[in-house]
Amino acid sequence: MNISGHALNMAIYFSALLFFAGISFRIAGWLSVPNPLKIPTTPAPLTPAGTVARMLGELLFFRSLWKADKLLWAVGYIFHLSLLLVVLRHLRYFLYPVPESILRFSDIGIYAGFTLAASLLYLLARRLIIDRVAYISNVMDYFYLLLIILISMTGLLMKFFFRPNLIEIKDLMLHAAALDPIAMSAGMSIFFLVHLSMVMLLAALFPFGKLMHAGGVLISPTRAMVNNARRSRHINPWAEKEWDTMLSEADKETGAYMPWSPEQWRDRWKR
Repeated sequence: MNISGHALNMAIYFSALLFFAGISFRIAGWLSVPNPLKIPTTPAPLTPAGTVARMLGELLFFRSLWKADKLLWAVGYIFHLSLLLVVLRHLRYFLYPVPESILRFSDIGIYAGFTLAASLLYLLARRLIIDRVAYISNVMDYFYLLLIILISMTGLLMKFFFRPNLIEIKDLMLHAAALDPIAMSAGMSIFFLVHLSMVMLLAALFPFGKLMHAGGVLISPTRAMVNNARRSRHINPWAEKEWDTMLSEADKETGAYMPWSPEQWRDRWKR
């Protein structure tokens, strides 16, 4: 395997490692943060089943965005649905034989590429034109939008104008997915290499920016908490441990929850 082939395979595995390890690290960090109060955004469900239904509404239909901005909801929904269809269409490059269920997305995935690019251009224009949105936008917001736009554009260019050798590409991807990398062909399409490089960059950066809202929405306390503060006492693990240290051995045996004496508090403050 030549040096360029080694570099490409190393970049593929490194970006995949950053993607999966980064997502795991961020979610583990969020789960370790204590929730001292019940803070669901009201009106909120009073039962766990209602909370699950609310979360499904957020995940599948972007319920909160619908209430806030109908046009943004429509464009955002088109973007996410188009991205899903494009990803499903690309699965055929990593599977052999390709399941019939994946082949069904071959045609619609092409049209989704156009709606993906169009929705991204609207989101970019919105950040540039609307003053209040431009005010809260930073460099990375524009960078992510431009990066995904370029990924979609290079993909469409390869589909209609600069067609690469799909057999070589699929062979490369199948071996990479099987952890059996091979050298890339000397005549590999430059458009494909640019397209793949931008996808790897996006995957590597995904866990460390605003794109990670895809995972954060699942464990957001304002959405995932049951609004039952008046019915059930909410105690954090760290608060429970702190309270446990405030009990004397006699209190623990009797089950009585007696507060510390002033002398015990002063002793703790000194430490």
